[in-house]
Amino acid sequence: MSDRIRAVKGTRVLLPDEAERWAEVEAVARRVFGSYGFGEIRTPILEHTELFVRGVGESTDIVGKEMYSFTDRKGRQLSLRPEGTAPVVRALVEAGIGSWPLPQRFYYVGPYFRYEKPQKGRYRQFHQIGAEIVGDEGPLTDAELITMLMRFLGELGHADLEVLINTVGDVESRAAFRAALTAYLEPRREALSADSRRRLKTNPLRILDSKAERDAEVLDGAPRLEEHLSAASRAHFEAVVAALEAQGVAVSRRDSLVRGLDYYTRTVFEIVSAELGAQDSLVGGGRYDDLVAELGGPQIPAIGFAIGQDRLIETLPDDSPLGRDSGVDAMVVPIGEGSGTEALRLAEELRSAGLRILLDSPERGVGKSLKHADRCGIEWVILLGEDEIARREATLKELTGGEQVTVPRSELAGRLASAVDAASGVKERS
Repeated sequence: MSDRIRAVKGTRVLLPDEAERWAEVEAVARRVFGSYGFGEIRTPILEHTELFVRGVGESTDIVGKEMYSFTDRKGRQLSLRPEGTAPVVRALVEAGIGSWPLPQRFYYVGPYFRYEKPQKGRYRQFHQIGAEIVGDEGPLTDAELITMLMRFLGELGHADLEVLINTVGDVESRAAFRAALTAYLEPRREALSADSRRRLKTNPLRILDSKAERDAEVLDGAPRLEEHLSAASRAHFEAVVAALEAQGVAVSRRDSLVRGLDYYTRTVFEIVSAELGAQDSLVGGGRYDDLVAELGGPQIPAIGFAIGQDRLIETLPDDSPLGRDSGVDAMVVPIGEGSGTEALRLAEELRSAGLRILLDSPERGVGKSLKHADRCGIEWVILLGEDEIARREATLKELTGGEQVTVPRSELAGRLASAVDAASGVKERS
């Protein structure tokens, strides 16, 4: 017997019960984002490596250590997409967004790939839900995007949410701060962690986000980005915070929040939940006003976010309104070999009425069918034998209470729908 072929490390399979929960989360995203005027965009999984070198930044961990890249048969350097924003911007530039009415709003859902150590909530093939607003530089846009995220997370059942927010300034502000920070850290480089010593040459702002205790000690007394902000960047940030606070959103300013990608400008943010302990971040994002131009388009401002869908679903609260049923309303059980065709017809009638129906095999036998339905968490079973077929009836059986009643076929769909809705607390079936 040959050895089993296992899944590639860092990937996983979503079986139907888990996939159903994923679909529910995505449905909430589509509904909430759609109510804010966002439309879905789908980009290729495969892109030219240069897109991420230019867009994300050659000095970032993503490009430097984590991308799945290869040379194809014609010598082209290609990569599996490691993040969503650069592919969206590339696609919009190629489609000619400079001639479109602006702003435009997009959301996306899909798989991404990074070579990093797999751990709980983090995979090499991971999934993101993201959104971008392209063509509006106003602070109200930043506030609206964050407010939409708070609504989305709230509808999934998350509470005690807080927005951590900062500004990394415009290009001039960031350049001035980078020079001051580098000048402060260079004489202290040996006291830094290994990662921070490497970042001192490539991306010193990332050192501010270090969790290493020794780095925190070195950074005590370091220059602050706020001291190097231009007047325009400062005014933009203050307006974003004021707009969020006016909506009752809990906001906390964090000087150390810089995010990990080179394209960010001005507003950067994370949303955290006190329910999650030390690993409390649910989503992050920010403004990237120069990325469209960097990738060959006109100078168009933009802002966006990305949610790690794997971790989002793994951290859904116990009282989340999602995934509370088996996904099946009832099972039709044919009794006797001659009942199969009519049982199929009955199952189709009930499905046409909006019910979710599983059709069992007549070869299983009634007793085994009832046990199978119980193991699957199905509450209602419809028994259909020769007598019921002759009388144009069916027997509706509730497995939990054991009650069963004979119902005319013409009334079965309505009777079953009422029973299912009553059990789930739904007053009226849409």
